[in-house]
Amino acid sequence: MDFEMHLEDHLFRLFEQLRVGRYRHLLYKFFQIFDNKKRDIHKAEIIDRIVHQIVYDHLLSIFEPIFIRDSYASRIDKGQYRAIDTLRYFIKLAGDRDGDCYVLKCDVRKYFDSIDQKILADLIGEKVFCDETMDIIREIVSSYSSIDPGKGIPLGNVTSQIFANIYLDILDQYVKNELKCRFYIRYNDDLAVISKDRAELEKIRDKIMTFARQKLSLEIPMEKTSIRKIGWGVDFLGFTVLPRSVLLRNKTKNKIYSNISRKNIHSYMSILRHCDSYNLRKKIISRVNDEKQHIV
Repeated sequence: MDFEMHLEDHLFRLFEQLRVGRYRHLLYKFFQIFDNKKRDIHKAEIIDRIVHQIVYDHLLSIFEPIFIRDSYASRIDKGQYRAIDTLRYFIKLAGDRDGDCYVLKCDVRKYFDSIDQKILADLIGEKVFCDETMDIIREIVSSYSSIDPGKGIPLGNVTSQIFANIYLDILDQYVKNELKCRFYIRYNDDLAVISKDRAELEKIRDKIMTFARQKLSLEIPMEKTSIRKIGWGVDFLGFTVLPRSVLLRNKTKNKIYSNISRKNIHSYMSILRHCDSYNLRKKIISRVNDEKQHIV
């Protein structure tokens, strides 16, 4: 409200700073949220968020046509549930007559905090040729610091969404174009490759780990990888994917059932419609109805 009361003054001042190259990013406000696990959030000031949105829109117009089709995080008409649908479709295509195949999963260790800011700026600079624009982008990239100097991007910035996709796009291109993986999906730092051949997936896993370490300074520890037969069930983005069904993980199921109320039932039901959860939905509706009767 305070910003809006002096809106024109703020915007003209920002315009002049950008025009003469004197824009400097302000400090972040730090807070934490607890959603399954603790997350550190760094919130930028409103004036910086205006610059973030301009930069985001500009980079999106450049990089969106370059990204592979099966990268699903923070993109229009993509998202978590589309990624799960694609995984199920790839499983059908890759499987044999009995539907058997293997799924390789990889997860980057502390991805957002591990992004090398110089590598990120260099990757962006390969497509952005305006020096003044790159100066602003470097100012945003270097405005945040994790435990390691020169590393990390904050979870709270809209620019971080596209920075994260730009950074791993060269891994996407490597997996698709050099390793020739037809059935490959990425959502943020969660990677999945599907094949009938377990030995082939072991080789692909080793090559992905080496590429991420050498080219992007990212670690994919062996304990953050798995190769599972689809018939055993594969955990992916909060769900357990099987050949003919998608189930909610028990941990998530118990959390929903313990937290359900009249206020949040519609939100949880929208999640449950993306998996096979008929019995759970009946149980939840029954519980909420019992609460209503008890209140009456």
